[in-house]
Amino acid sequence: MIPKDGSKKDKSDEKEKDKPAGIRNVFMMGLVSFFTDFSTEMILSILPLYLVNNLGVSRAFLGVIEGSSELTSYVFRMFSGALSDKFRKRKIFIIIGYGLSTISKPFFMFSSGWFDAFVVRATDRMGKGIRTAPRDALIADSVSESISGKAFGIHRTIDQMGAIVGPIVAFTILQFMDIQAVFVLSLIPGVIAVIILIFFVKEVAIKKLSNTTIFENIGGLLKRNKSFVILLIVTGIFSLGAFNFSFILLKGSDLGIGQSLIPIVYAIINVAHTIIGIPAGVFADRLGKEKMLLIGYSIFAVSTILMAFSTNNFLYAFVLAAVFGLYLGVSETVQRAVIPKYVSSELRGIAYGLYNLVSGVCFFVSNITFGFLWDVYGMNLAALYSLCLSIIAITGMAIFIKKCRL
Repeated sequence: MIPKDGSKKDKSDEKEKDKPAGIRNVFMMGLVSFFTDFSTEMILSILPLYLVNNLGVSRAFLGVIEGSSELTSYVFRMFSGALSDKFRKRKIFIIIGYGLSTISKPFFMFSSGWFDAFVVRATDRMGKGIRTAPRDALIADSVSESISGKAFGIHRTIDQMGAIVGPIVAFTILQFMDIQAVFVLSLIPGVIAVIILIFFVKEVAIKKLSNTTIFENIGGLLKRNKSFVILLIVTGIFSLGAFNFSFILLKGSDLGIGQSLIPIVYAIINVAHTIIGIPAGVFADRLGKEKMLLIGYSIFAVSTILMAFSTNNFLYAFVLAAVFGLYLGVSETVQRAVIPKYVSSELRGIAYGLYNLVSGVCFFVSNITFGFLWDVYGMNLAALYSLCLSIIAITGMAIFIKKCRL
């Protein structure tokens, strides 16, 4: 059965989810993400400059690599989410996804050109794609919708602590060893994450879907849930203007920050991301998740304006990184928390998959466009492009909020 907007849920079941076992599942999933991000961000903090400076990749082609890799991730999210609904099993897909990412990342050390790096990056993102929708659905299934903002805030905060530690560890390694050592040592925290996942994260029972195909379930969800469709459209418009953190790191390099210090810029992004995660989730539960999402979009608009300015003071890059991190912390927490409000548990895998597919395709286009505009016409036009689309998304979200009140 496809639930309509605001479908009624059994209150006793919802309260049962908020017992310690449900919160414990969220916490354990947070630890898995902590160690995985520890591993991933060790590499991502130095990867953009490694591709541009060591392998000779242009900024525009960096956008292609990042966008294509993320698109691979989002396509897999769609199908893994749908399959986790159909088989009523989230955990197996999560294990496969985290395992694939852990194994693939050390292979960056063997990259001799852009294609090698792209294959490794795409494989890592494939793993992320397989795990993400089932993981988010598992977190949403573990607690009631009334505290989903808090739950995703907790998960995101623990997750981002790993993203803070990773760049700092990478920076430390680079003081004593070469960049290849970063790739090899990233395997250790990744293995720890998979062990925690296998032994400490618990499956959550969900309702059985009717005997229909995945595509019939997708079609039914879109046909009967208009509010969810509008949310997808607004999110897609915003994603058409959003850009990857890699461009923040490149901006820092342009402002005079050396390659060995770039991981610190990335760490600042993740510190801001971490600090805002739980407050954003809690306020989303109290004030309304759509309103907090509007705030996240507005913070991104400010970061695009900051990208357009140039200065001889390299500390400006730290300010830009902090603002960008605040945007990520608010939007990435709340976008995941708002979906349970409109979709019941048996279809959340599909819903998260659809959301990620729409966001991913649009984000793919945006990264290529932003990189191309920066390379060919300069940063000002690239920033203007992102600012215009973010303003359209802000307007759309404001209208959506007003309609929800009626």
